[in-house]
Amino acid sequence: MTNLNALRSRLASLFQKPMVRGTLWILIAQGLRIVLQALYFVIIARALGVEQYGEFVGATALVAILSPFAGLGSDTLLLKNVARNRALFRDYWGNALFMISVTGLGLMVLLILLAPIFLPRTISPLLLLLVALSDLFFTSIVFVSTQSFQAVDRLSLTAQISTFAMLTKVLAAIALMHFYTQASTIDWAYLYLASSAVSALLAILVVNRLLGTPKLALSRIKPELADGFFFAIGASSYTIYNDIDKTMLARLSTLEATGIYAAAYRLIDVAFVPVRSITAAAYAHFFREGKNGISSALTLAKQLVKIAGSYGLIAGIGLLLFAPVVPYVLGNEYAIAVEALRWLAPIPFFRAVQCFGADALSGAGYQGLRSAVQVIIALFNILLNLWLIPLYSWKGAAWSSLASDGLLMLLIWALLAFMHRQHSSNSQGG
Repeated sequence: MTNLNALRSRLASLFQKPMVRGTLWILIAQGLRIVLQALYFVIIARALGVEQYGEFVGATALVAILSPFAGLGSDTLLLKNVARNRALFRDYWGNALFMISVTGLGLMVLLILLAPIFLPRTISPLLLLLVALSDLFFTSIVFVSTQSFQAVDRLSLTAQISTFAMLTKVLAAIALMHFYTQASTIDWAYLYLASSAVSALLAILVVNRLLGTPKLALSRIKPELADGFFFAIGASSYTIYNDIDKTMLARLSTLEATGIYAAAYRLIDVAFVPVRSITAAAYAHFFREGKNGISSALTLAKQLVKIAGSYGLIAGIGLLLFAPVVPYVLGNEYAIAVEALRWLAPIPFFRAVQCFGADALSGAGYQGLRSAVQVIIALFNILLNLWLIPLYSWKGAAWSSLASDGLLMLLIWALLAFMHRQHSSNSQGG
């Protein structure tokens, strides 16, 4: 009886910790999101077919590369500063909305100019414009709203907003299936945009009501432009080695190959959801620990990576074993996605180990170094894709992804260890 009471006491104490409660909220929400994402993915993949799905993914992948620059890192600046000082919220909330509006318009123009270089001409400029408006503007607002609640450890609301955003996508997908007998990518793009707009409007209303209305503080923008740019560079680099292969497949191979590869990659993303939940819950804590130096941030990273790395290994094995189920869910035209999924199965482990080391660098004030490594990997990934995709189609993209994620994992932790040793040496010398 004594042991049982002690266990209950320990569990009660554990669940009082903000990061544990936050992780549980995010896990619950991500569990719902997995179901919603699966439903959304199956409906869209079936409604559009492998070629049109590849067309849509090619457009969204190109937009995703530029989307971190919508706001120039203002979302992460909000999280970083508000996590340390709650009184700053209104300033950073207003600045984030302002920066998203200004940079989003500029990026839309840039996308239209870049599209002929990176995408096949069969992809409509209207499709790209609709996706850009959705993801660069409305989705960026949803994301900064979730970051707002992360900053103040109210992850239940982070979870609810992100779940609602996914739910609107599912409802849009159901509308596509119900109202369009022969759906096109343009039909879907309009519904996709409408769902994002609804999510953004609700997110703004919730943040304004619970945390405060936006206040424009232009004086804070200029001194932090460099930091914000580094955050944007890091996020964009991540999307480059995560999404550029799909854009390059659409350009250098076929839309059918793009659809097959993208379907397999979507399942990898779903498998990674539990780790993403932990990173969301822990991100603000890395900035708080990082105030005390890299040693504190490294200690937190080591604690989390043991759990996440173990999960990533198990998830990879699960993907290998259950890959043959894919055609039964998506249809026979996605049969080749079984092989693609098996090639990509190690990625959840690589990313689970990699992400906490990277967040430790950001939290300790080394975002510039983190971004530099990520840019190097992004360039490495592009060069590999240019070489391998024309020769091996989606298999070349898979090899490039494995090499890039594996190398990034090693470089991030090597850099973290080096900075820790350097900091320790300086402290002892001082």
